[in-house]
Amino acid sequence: MQQRQIGPFSVSAIGFGCMNVSMGYGPRLDDAESGKLFNAALDQGYSFLDTASLYGLGHNESLIGKYLADRRDEYILASKCGFSRTEDGKTVMDGRPEILHKTCEESLRRLNTDVIDLYYLHRIDPKVAVEESVGALAQLVEQGKIRAIGLSEICTESLLRAHAVHPITAVQSEYSLWTRTPERGILTACTELGIAFVPFSPLARQFLTGKCQDVTTVTEDDIRASIARPRFEPENFRQNEKLLIPFAEIAGQHDCSMAQLALAWLLAQGDSIIPIPGTKHMDWMIENAGAGAIELSATLVDELNLLINENTVAGKRYTDALMTSTDSEKD
Repeated sequence: MQQRQIGPFSVSAIGFGCMNVSMGYGPRLDDAESGKLFNAALDQGYSFLDTASLYGLGHNESLIGKYLADRRDEYILASKCGFSRTEDGKTVMDGRPEILHKTCEESLRRLNTDVIDLYYLHRIDPKVAVEESVGALAQLVEQGKIRAIGLSEICTESLLRAHAVHPITAVQSEYSLWTRTPERGILTACTELGIAFVPFSPLARQFLTGKCQDVTTVTEDDIRASIARPRFEPENFRQNEKLLIPFAEIAGQHDCSMAQLALAWLLAQGDSIIPIPGTKHMDWMIENAGAGAIELSATLVDELNLLINENTVAGKRYTDALMTSTDSEKD
C-alpha cells in the first residue's frame, strides 16, 4: 500500500478504523475473530490503526492490546479521549485536564503500550476552553505518554486556537462524497498549517459501498438508527439510492468496487488525506486496501463531485441535536 505522512509518521494511505468490531453497527464481533481481523489488516499493509477509549467503553482498546501487543512496532497507533461516564452511566463530553490525563492512563493500560503515537481530543467540550484541553495533552507529550496531538470534529477557529497552544498533527472529521463539511474551511486550514486530515466514515456508513440495501432492518444498536438517522430514513434513503445507479456504473467502467471508488476519490483530494474505513468483514477490509492502487483522472473526480454531494443527497448527516453540538458544523 502506498504511504502518506502524518506529522513525523509514515503510514499506509488507507488506515483501519477499529470501532466497528466493538460498537456502532450491530452486535460486537467475536473477540477472537477481531484478533484475526486486526492481524490480517497488518498483513495486508495497513499500518495506521484508529481506536478510542469510547469504542465499546474500552473494549476496542483492550482488543488491540491483547491481539497486537507483539506487533506494536508494525503500526502507528491513534486513540482518543474527551468523554467520561456520569454516575448514572451516561457518556458525556468531558475535556477537563484531569479527565484527559486519567483517560490516557487507562488507555495505555488497555492498549498494553508505553506510548500512544497520535492522541486525539475526540470532541470539543463546550464547557472547557480548547486551549485548556490541548494544554493537558501537551503535558502528556512532555511526559512521553503520547507522541502527537490530534483533534476530531473541530471547526477552523477552534483549530487555530488549539494550534497556538501546541502543534496539531492531525484533524479527524467525517468526510466522504456525501459529507462535505470539511470543504467549508478546515481542509484549507490544515493544508496551510501542514496538518494531516483523517476522514472517518469515508464510505458514508456503508452507503457508498452499495451493500446497505434495506434500512428497515437496521437495529437499535446501529448508528444509522440513531445519530446518523436522517439520511437513512426510508424516504430519504430511497432518494439517495438513486445516486448509486450511475455510481456503480462508473465503478464498473474503471474495474473497481464502489467502495474502492469512494476511497480513491478521497485520496485524490490531497496527499495529506488518510481515510480510515472500518469494517467487521475480512473480505471488505481487503477490498478497501485495494483502493490505494487506484488513480482517478481530474475529469472523473469532477464527475463524481457533481454526482454525489450535499446538494444531491437527501437528509442531514446527523440528527438536529447532534448537528448543533458538533464543533465542526460551525464552519
